[in-house]
Amino acid sequence: MSELPVQTWGLWDREGAATVPAAPAPDAEWIFPAERTRLGGFARVYYAKNRTRLEKPVIISDGFNSGRSDMDEFWDGLNNKNYPFATELSQRGYDLILLGYEERSAPLLDNAKVARACILKAIAERSGTATLTVGGFSMGGLITRYALARMEFDRVDHEASLYFSYDTPHRGAWIPVSLQALAHFMTGIPKLSRQINSPASRELLWRHISTVDGTPAEDRMRREFRLALREAGEWPMMPHKIAVANGDGRGRGNGVPPGVKALECTEGYFTPTTLRSQTPDESVVVAYLKGLLQEKEVGGAGLPALDGAAGGMLESFGIAAHNLTKPLLGMKAVAYHPSICFVPTISAVSIRDIGPETLQEPVGMLSQDESDLDEFMCSSTNTMHSQMTPELGSWILDRLPEK
Repeated sequence: MSELPVQTWGLWDREGAATVPAAPAPDAEWIFPAERTRLGGFARVYYAKNRTRLEKPVIISDGFNSGRSDMDEFWDGLNNKNYPFATELSQRGYDLILLGYEERSAPLLDNAKVARACILKAIAERSGTATLTVGGFSMGGLITRYALARMEFDRVDHEASLYFSYDTPHRGAWIPVSLQALAHFMTGIPKLSRQINSPASRELLWRHISTVDGTPAEDRMRREFRLALREAGEWPMMPHKIAVANGDGRGRGNGVPPGVKALECTEGYFTPTTLRSQTPDESVVVAYLKGLLQEKEVGGAGLPALDGAAGGMLESFGIAAHNLTKPLLGMKAVAYHPSICFVPTISAVSIRDIGPETLQEPVGMLSQDESDLDEFMCSSTNTMHSQMTPELGSWILDRLPEK
């Protein structure tokens, strides 16, 4: 069985990974047409054990990637051997609704329309008066956060008594400047640059560059999404709001030092392309990019050492090295630090803005009142982004509404 986390950043193909088994057949399938929700979406519904109708809905939204939601991968990440969350949910009497999108890299507000349609469909299909649980993994937590807040702003009753997010980048996600630059530099594979520049990517990333020569900054689309959140009230007020972080809660980083070689091409026409981990030292070149016809040096703009920060991790440099070594490209590459921070703990529990003084905050020791959430839980160690674990999964299950 695959051990991939639910949420993978789709910048690099994960070819060679274990095959994901097919998800079980759902009890019902819902379609949300494009003409009503801009790009459209769909949901798979799984009734609780020994049940033949929807009674206690738990809506879980998919997160970021390119293209259509892969429901087999979604299910496998949710119900893997680390912790069978979906099975536990069913045994406790809750119905699972997996919410997917026709285009995961679309603007968050567009896919929030799909989430809103799904919430209203669950209310219409539900038998009885049990309240809803609504949330999501990674980007899915932001989509459902906005959908619920906007429904309250529009005075539409969403009937949700619990909102949850799972390693959601409430205050921004991190893809190294060096990797973003490499994506734009590799013009022979344009999908890499297109994904970095996709609407959802621009909205999620704490700092973004749109070209290899760009200056890292908060993207205009991110500012616009944050403004839309503020206009809707920032957070839904009716449900109890909880969040979990795959990142360590005691401020302990993952051990990746700043300014060191993270990835290096050792053979082929990109040699000696070298990517370094992020460092606040502005004199360090974080990416030296060598192609057939051009060379580029990319500075880190003095940004904090995010690669080694406490947070949910992504195999960012590892997947890039794997893809550079594909036979088609005829190169060899090595990742000295395959996995780095993707969603800082402080972002996942919305307790601090990202900055050099906040990355190592012992979040688990801070007062819950300092967070935008009513309750939060951090991992006891840095784990892979959106990976379902017994520690985090059981904590969420214990907080599901009884009625």
